[in-house]
Amino acid sequence: MSTTDEAPVAVAQGTGIADPAPLGLAAFALTTFLLSAANAGWAKNTSGADWLGYAFAYGGFVQLLAGMWEFRNRNVFGATAFSTYGGFWIGLGLWATLVHAPAGAKDVGWILLAFAIFNTYMLLFATQLNMAVFLVFLTLELTEIFLFIGILGGNTTIVKIGGVIGIVTAFAAWYASAAGVINGIKGKQVFPVGGPLFNLGG
Repeated sequence: MSTTDEAPVAVAQGTGIADPAPLGLAAFALTTFLLSAANAGWAKNTSGADWLGYAFAYGGFVQLLAGMWEFRNRNVFGATAFSTYGGFWIGLGLWATLVHAPAGAKDVGWILLAFAIFNTYMLLFATQLNMAVFLVFLTLELTEIFLFIGILGGNTTIVKIGGVIGIVTAFAAWYASAAGVINGIKGKQVFPVGGPLFNLGG
């Protein structure tokens, strides 16, 4: 996740490895899209579990790898975000596989409430990066809020709204990923990502 509106370079300076942020964003986007389509009630001709394998393999494992590579790049924001949401998808996949039962129907509401708390300060800090990343965290914040309210309140309409916002979140993340790929290839800004909203701490 580039810290400015300048185009990220194809290889992060001083590390010898490519920027892992576009991969992490793509992994997050695809898994979010699959689950959100189910939450929104759009994937009616599926089992409803099409997201599960990708929660482990792509949104989980691959995004966690992106987080580890961000540690190598000394990018504390990207490392924290990708590693946390990689863990989120792996944990949600484990819950769906091992725990899911009618008695645990409210579990995901509490899980999403906890992640919304984490996402709140990451949203604040995303204002220091660029508009593309900020929009990912803003739409994700709204997704988590609508979903945990809907799940804990037993309101399927609110859950469906959360699903629709989740689809918007996925496309915001895909855009940020695409921008990172093409801007890295060209070494200049081809897809605009905007600049920081303001500067915390002066």
